Amino acid sequence: MDRSAEFRKWKAQCLSKADLSRKGSVDEDVVELVQFLNMRDQFFTTSSCAGRILLLDQGINGFEVQKQNCCWLLVTHKLGVKDDVIVALKKANGDATLKFEPFVLHVQCRQLQDAQILHSMAIDSGFRNSGITVGKRGKTMLAVRSTHGLEVPLSHKGKLMVTEEYIDFLLNVANQKMEENKKRIERFYNCLQHALERETMTNLHPKIKEKNNSSYIHKKKRNPEKTRAQCITKESDEELENDDDDDLGINVTIFPEDY
Repeated sequence: MDRSAEFRKWKAQCLSKADLSRKGSVDEDVVELVQFLNMRDQFFTTSSCAGRILLLDQGINGFEVQKQNCCWLLVTHKLGVKDDVIVALKKANGDATLKFEPFVLHVQCRQLQDAQILHSMAIDSGFRNSGITVGKRGKTMLAVRSTHGLEVPLSHKGKLMVTEEYIDFLLNVANQKMEENKKRIERFYNCLQHALERETMTNLHPKIKEKNNSSYIHKKKRNPEKTRAQCITKESDEELENDDDDDLGINVTIFPEDY
């Protein structure tokens, strides 16, 4: 079986499976993005989360917050409300932790160059912890991630260790991160649409592709600082540079075993 046929088989198998997440469906803020990717021949999504605010109770004997072994006191993909957190904290018996987890998306790509397009758009949109993994069987996976999360302990052995004023402050911080997270998702989706439209046009017109590649190489030699996507404003670039300090290079990991 050739690579393209094998990829189509993987895609059909993945998209036919039931959603095993707690929610059981794709989050509202990324439905259009996920559908857009799954409609393209060269991509399919394997998991996603639009971003969420969580209150977890690890238990009396827990030292680390592990979502698999703890009680979810509260989870929302919208802005957090202090009263909801206060009510949920009363149910905590162990060490309760407030978390904000940003958008994450895993996309299997037909070829490495397909993954590189998504990776470039993810980086330019602020998801600077994104990376590509390549398995021996030819599976190429892109993970879209960022580092602007939040994790703060609030109680210990069921006893609240902070004031309500501090909880209010933390929720404001978490909500600001949630709002920025949503802007990055929208930016990623918009940039991705433009990039794939350009790719389609260049594939239809090979001469345009050659001209664009030649122009890109020429510009890169003259001024490598101007290779960012044009759909990102200067102000947005400055904001993202101040928010994340990650390495912007492509992170390609080769799995040591069959994947």
